[in-house]
Amino acid sequence: MAEKIRIGIVGYGNLGRGVESSIAQNDDMELAGVFTRRDPGTVSLLDGSVPVHSLDSIQSFKGRIDVLILCGGSKNDLPRQGPELAAMFNTVDSFDTHAKIPDYFSAVDAAARAGGNTAIISVGWDPGLFSLNRLFGEAVLPQGATYTFWGKGLSQGHSDAVRRVAGVKAAVQYTIPVDDAVNRVRSGDLPTLSTREKHTRDCYVVLEDGADAAAVEAAIKTMPDYFADYDTTVNFIGEEELRLKHGAMPHGGFVIRSGKTGPGQASAQVMEYSLKLDSNPEFTSSVLVAYARAAARLGRQGAAGAHSVFDIAPGLLSPKTPAQLRKELL
Repeated sequence: MAEKIRIGIVGYGNLGRGVESSIAQNDDMELAGVFTRRDPGTVSLLDGSVPVHSLDSIQSFKGRIDVLILCGGSKNDLPRQGPELAAMFNTVDSFDTHAKIPDYFSAVDAAARAGGNTAIISVGWDPGLFSLNRLFGEAVLPQGATYTFWGKGLSQGHSDAVRRVAGVKAAVQYTIPVDDAVNRVRSGDLPTLSTREKHTRDCYVVLEDGADAAAVEAAIKTMPDYFADYDTTVNFIGEEELRLKHGAMPHGGFVIRSGKTGPGQASAQVMEYSLKLDSNPEFTSSVLVAYARAAARLGRQGAAGAHSVFDIAPGLLSPKTPAQLRKELL
């Protein structure tokens, strides 16, 4: 049996716990360790036999880990950690601030090339699987329009951004498709829709004692890249209500490509890819783990630098051989 891929997890929140669970479902992988900024003694894993280390010690593990899966937030953690760690290890991350992906890619690419490592950025379902389906749609139906709708669901990245606003003790954020916009797209109208016309955002916020609710609401609603371009509702609630009513992490959405083919573009064609998820972090973690397999394989091939999901051959994600894939799935 081939030697197992040794995975390290950086950060042990919802995403990190999901990665640990996913690794246990993949026989060709093993969890070598978890790295945290917290006191390692306070971090309890699902598998108590796996060591937890201080993130400050990670450099000493070079050569002992095949791929690091970075589970920090996109707003503050990954912009620093992504390049720093790609200089030392093969990495996979879920950076999801769409507008900043080009700059993030460049920073990680430079660091990974300098270190001779493979980095795969912005892995998940969007960016990630949805990105691939947008590409497929445009390539197959060049005359048409692509529409992406998210939700209704709890967004981890946007919730994290809200929690970092001064005066916020705890918070979650839901993204909700506008039904009228979805129906127009599915009918084949090919409407032109603004960002604000496609989705709304609902935030449920627990304030710190003495915090100014009006200032918190204004900071959230004007936050660039996250809320400024959307109709956003901020609801202030208590900790108990947040725990009881907003503890689950469902999400999902769909990518629709609507186009025309044939003489005179007389034939209407619609492609749709959808997800319905009970647990957003667990599903995202599963995607990260599949791409970690690709990162390990590319690393062995010496493919230094940053990559996106567009650059990764689908066969690299599977534990099966190319011959098995051709026989079983083609």
